[in-house]
Amino acid sequence: MSRSGQSHILAIGGGSFVPTERHGFLKASPLLRYALDLTGQDRPRLGLLATATGDDSDWLLKMYGAFAGWDVEVSHLTVFPMPNVADPRAWILEQDVIYVSGGSAANLAALWRLHGLDEAFAEAWRAGVVLSGQSAGALCWHVGGNTDSFGPELRVWADGLGLLPYSCGVHYDSDPQRRALLQRSVAEGELPAGYAADEGVGLHYVGTEFIQAVSTRPDGYAYRVEHDGDGGVKEFRIEPRLLTS
Repeated sequence: MSRSGQSHILAIGGGSFVPTERHGFLKASPLLRYALDLTGQDRPRLGLLATATGDDSDWLLKMYGAFAGWDVEVSHLTVFPMPNVADPRAWILEQDVIYVSGGSAANLAALWRLHGLDEAFAEAWRAGVVLSGQSAGALCWHVGGNTDSFGPELRVWADGLGLLPYSCGVHYDSDPQRRALLQRSVAEGELPAGYAADEGVGLHYVGTEFIQAVSTRPDGYAYRVEHDGDGGVKEFRIEPRLLTS
């Protein structure tokens, strides 16, 4: 099929990058090393997208800096004020791994569809390009989840790309609105059953099958959220594999 021979998605609840002692600088967490290792490449091509932040140049620069010293070939794709590459589909398919930042999930999905990137990402995923991202960049691969795209009060959002037929919860232990809203939306049928991740935790799927959770924290967890058959919801805690630096 491709580089890795399989279709991988790593959906990260939070903590892809961590601050350094140098103010304003970030370093990539072991979650991103895990995503890069899934490619099977010695020097993987990493494509960065910050569509969810309006292609914020400062955030893109920080992401580039976070990979300084890594044996990785980094480039990025923007859509403001126009695509920065002649053929975005070709650029996506040339990457070994894609990383999508957090921000507005609703705006991200709308812009991707406007530019045909939704179809390009689906094609790349089937071809074995590893898809990854945090927060909005994790929600987007699923049917949906909950989002602050419309304001500080979270709303249910079910307009994701749907490569994964599940709901997704992010920032599950750091935002008190997240767990209750995801459980309610699954119980009421607004969203399908799915998975959620604490800060520092990634959800690893091969094809559409959830394989395992990985974490940079010994106290970080993933969760399976599903209907209980009686109008309510069941939540099962999943013990992740702890990653080391």
